[in-house]
Amino acid sequence: MEPARLRAEFAAAVGEDGVIDDPTELRAYECDGLTGYRVVPRLVLLPRTAEAVAAAVRVCARAGVPFVPRGAGTGLSGGALPVADGVVISLQRLRSILEIDPVNCRAVVQPGVTNLEISRSVAAHGLYFAPDPSSQQVCTIGGNVAENSGGAHCLKYGFTVHHIHEIEVVLPNGSITTLGGESDHVAGYDLLGAFIGSEGTLGVVTSITVRLLRKPTAVQTLVADFDSVDDAGDTVTAIIAAGIVPAAVEMMDTLAIEAVEAAVAAGYSRGVAAALIVELDGPVDEVAAQLAEVERLCHEQRSIAVKIAATSDERATIWKGRKAAFAAVGRISPDYFVQDGVVPRTRLSETLNRISELADAAGLRVANVFHAGDGNLHPLVLYSEAAGELERAEHLSSAIAELCVELGGSLSGEHGIGTDKACSMPRQFTEADLATMLRLRTAYDPVGLCNPGKVFPTPRLCGERPGPHRPHPLEAAGLIERT
Repeated sequence: MEPARLRAEFAAAVGEDGVIDDPTELRAYECDGLTGYRVVPRLVLLPRTAEAVAAAVRVCARAGVPFVPRGAGTGLSGGALPVADGVVISLQRLRSILEIDPVNCRAVVQPGVTNLEISRSVAAHGLYFAPDPSSQQVCTIGGNVAENSGGAHCLKYGFTVHHIHEIEVVLPNGSITTLGGESDHVAGYDLLGAFIGSEGTLGVVTSITVRLLRKPTAVQTLVADFDSVDDAGDTVTAIIAAGIVPAAVEMMDTLAIEAVEAAVAAGYSRGVAAALIVELDGPVDEVAAQLAEVERLCHEQRSIAVKIAATSDERATIWKGRKAAFAAVGRISPDYFVQDGVVPRTRLSETLNRISELADAAGLRVANVFHAGDGNLHPLVLYSEAAGELERAEHLSSAIAELCVELGGSLSGEHGIGTDKACSMPRQFTEADLATMLRLRTAYDPVGLCNPGKVFPTPRLCGERPGPHRPHPLEAAGLIERT
């Protein structure tokens, strides 16, 4: 379709003020939180309603234009990376809370509402939304649905998929449908479960009915310091083996603590090898008993200091430091990659030691801050692009993700595969596995217009062999690269 006509059709769909075509303004959408990958889209669309989203998608379907749904752009795997000849459909103008139902503990929200705003809006009813990614102040519920986000408290309360009743979506042909239902039990195929975590490749979510939880009666938080990451890792195993399921168990190593203290002075002990943050919630007596047992286990596993938050302000300061950790790393390194992988909890110590060996071999530093309770690692690979360390950092980051698979884990826990790890998918899945996933995707999107280039290791380059992904010989030689 001729460019001027195409632009006019998009303007008719979303309104003239909903089309961005200024080259300077388009650059604001050239990447998400994974800034190492950048592509300037042809246009950015800013619809205000689900009907406008559907109308824009129908234009894309008629004209064969690829489109990329986008929330706040805080994703860390390149899941919202634009396509050069395509459009970005930003959901930032769909940010209303449509309904709050405190009796049935649910709310209906648009995809552009931030994660934290949901909890704030229902706090007066003694309710909250459990998934709490570190970026919850700015990330949107639409993005949480796309990536199946978790957060520090997913150990006890699960991921986004466990807290969604129903979603309204625009399918890649421009039709609007509803997945899930108001009841906790819906007959038929679990299409809601398939959509959540599909990284925007099956359609565009335009409304979400979220499940809300009642705030716990009591909450206790402690920080335990250790002289070795092995002792900290063993403590995590001991707590779970004792039959205790904390609301959260987080771990930070020396570098991460150094960065956090430089940025927000959260009161962590500088110089220790590792610190565990353990939070317990529930009935008062139960929390008191579990707190005593966790404290005993920390000392039994050679903790050198245990500090229990005495007030809600102290607890908030502890979490302020933990949630600021990713951004704080900028205080100790000009550039860094945030990796995301999962290993069996019992192999935490082994994994951290192997990561340390990989970092030493690459001549780079790695800071570790992660959800230790469910083995969801977030190694931060520190490097300086100005010093020519980018390529080594990319290789180290990929090696860490693939190490997680080697140790019986997963390429991703909550950040998604996106663009970043698409080429590593054959490390975890067989060709038959990937073909099965691709059949599901093509059932929704037969021509591949919806967020192309994500999750699957495609497109192949001329001269590549069929089968699981292998780097093209010219790619391996550094003469060409994937975009």
